[in-house]
Amino acid sequence: QVQLVESGGGLVQAGGSLRLSCVASGSMRAINEMGWYRQAPGKRRELVARVVSDGGTVYADSVKGRSTISRDSNNNTVHLQMNSLQPEDTGVYYCFCNSYALRDSAWRRGDYWGQGIQVTVSS
Repeated sequence: QVQLVESGGGLVQAGGSLRLSCVASGSMRAINEMGWYRQAPGKRRELVARVVSDGGTVYADSVKGRSTISRDSNNNTVHLQMNSLQPEDTGVYYCFCNSYALRDSAWRRGDYWGQGIQVTVSS
């Protein structure tokens, strides 16, 4: 069983910053990538940023230049530093990882998700 626990969300004024963190735990190995998606009210879930095992990163155009994703492989942790936040950054942020996990007595690769954490940016 894989668990992802997010922290660091909350309410912030426009122009402010937040640092989201996510810790993955459970019967898992060989995490390929970790990252963050978000979902605004009435909209589809979208990628914010992800980091792969070799350190490569991908950012959504909307956050590029004002967000930094980092990963601590030793602790199966991923962080997302977001600066210059705007009201359009409001939404529920979901941590995910792609990893091998022990399921039904076999190691299987899959995507795993956290429960989500609210980020609200006031104007």
